[in-house]
Amino acid sequence: MFAAHAPREVDAAAELRDTDVDVTTDDGRMTKAGLLSLIVRNSESAVAVVDRFRDVVLYNHQAVELGVVRERLLADAVWDAAKEVLDTEVEARFEFTPTQSSLGFISTGRTTARNVESVRCLVRLVAHDDERYAVVYGVDDTEHSRVEATRRDFIANVSHELKTPVGAIGLLAEALLESSDDPDSVEHFGRRVLVESDRMGNMVSELIALSRLQGGETSEFAPVDVDELVSEAIDSSTTNAEAVSITLRADEPSGLTVRGDRRLLLTALSNLVVNAIAYSPEHTTVSISRRITTTDGRPMVALAVTDRGIGIAPDDQERVFERFFRVDKARSRLTGGTGLGLAIVKHVAANHGGNIGLWSKPGTGSTFTLSIPQDLTPGFPDDDPVLPAHLDPASNAESDHPTRPKELHR
Repeated sequence: MFAAHAPREVDAAAELRDTDVDVTTDDGRMTKAGLLSLIVRNSESAVAVVDRFRDVVLYNHQAVELGVVRERLLADAVWDAAKEVLDTEVEARFEFTPTQSSLGFISTGRTTARNVESVRCLVRLVAHDDERYAVVYGVDDTEHSRVEATRRDFIANVSHELKTPVGAIGLLAEALLESSDDPDSVEHFGRRVLVESDRMGNMVSELIALSRLQGGETSEFAPVDVDELVSEAIDSSTTNAEAVSITLRADEPSGLTVRGDRRLLLTALSNLVVNAIAYSPEHTTVSISRRITTTDGRPMVALAVTDRGIGIAPDDQERVFERFFRVDKARSRLTGGTGLGLAIVKHVAANHGGNIGLWSKPGTGSTFTLSIPQDLTPGFPDDDPVLPAHLDPASNAESDHPTRPKELHR
């Protein structure tokens, strides 16, 4: 067997450069060799050619970018597949994770421009007389791998979350059957069944909504009155607030409008209010304020929902918008929370070109700020309203907040 087993340093001359071949003929036309060199050098796929001695005789820059050739060596996983192809003459497909390094690429003096987590490869044999080479083609599969990992996590989380109400309904149904001669027990267990079925129904509805949002499904955008949005969100949450002796309070009407899907914006704002109520102690206040801010020179309508609840630890603040993540799992079980509300808010904000910000301090409370681009559709020629001080971006109204909410882009 002539194949080498130890890593061999890649010859510096193996990298395909534009000076390696004559690009044009004497009459100025591009040669076939020049055209092929141009195609391989500019390909989005990594290309590396290795012989039976593990010598890399040719590779393009993308092979370095994707870690197929790294620090003047052919990656071990790539060589293992190439050796098998050279031995068996059967093409091979595989995926590998490039080794991350901060040392740079000695062969090119360049460092990778992106974090490549997975590379999908195809290895084929090419031969002429006694010369045999394995040609490695590689493409960046990082995004697909991340999507697959997210999908697996999502399915596992959904299965786990649905098992709880389904199991509870089964146990309660058994208890109902065993208590058929006790009206009080029947009523008690019947009410529990309703609670669990409502919880499961809410979860399914929010999963469907989240799926549509992730797919970019939104209705045609139209002007949305911010004051009506705030009023309706408060009205829909009043019953929940009164049940736990919490006061809902809003600042003065603003006359502002945004452009978007009214139903989704109302869902997002209502989710923030309901979340604030769920995590606030009795006899406290949940407030909603609106103001104008600027993001990258673009005027935004910022809707801030503030509670006086338990607050969120710094380590959890980046995770609160993840699906099924709960700051306080025990409280979520008591309130029937699904762990999807803030994930929906995040996607609504993203679909509207906005963002969701968070300021929080354990023991003090939290402020979630939903920012949506202001609707600047021209009105009447003489319509030039003067904004109240608390809405004027040039004013110092934002100093009323203890800390400016940081924007979370995920």
